[in-house]
Amino acid sequence: MRIITFGTFDVFHIGHVNILERAKELGAYLIVGVSSDALNISKKGRPPIYSQADRMKIVDSLHCVDKVFLEESLELKGEYIKKFNADVLVMGNDWEGKFDCFSSLCRVKYFPRTEGISTTQVINMVRELA
Repeated sequence: MRIITFGTFDVFHIGHVNILERAKELGAYLIVGVSSDALNISKKGRPPIYSQADRMKIVDSLHCVDKVFLEESLELKGEYIKKFNADVLVMGNDWEGKFDCFSSLCRVKYFPRTEGISTTQVINMVRELA
């Protein structure tokens, strides 16, 4: 079974590891779309802390990840699912229901986020300490 997920994966933390390892448990092949710098700026109004090249390299170095690609548009998620022949789309439950539209292409599964950690939280803690 081929699993696909998407994310920014900026300021990499244990929550990222947890969702990727849980996604990999669902199948034999895990494909990860890492959001481009431009996509992050359009979504969040700011660039990521780490460049897309660095974020892709970090994700690609994980034992549970088989393939990494650059996600350049939210509107192309369906095309990415088809291109990589994904059987399951995994997302964090903060996106619950937002990707159900892809259930005709593959199974959609939402995993609970790791409590007590988020990239925004880490960035804010670092700012407070500076």
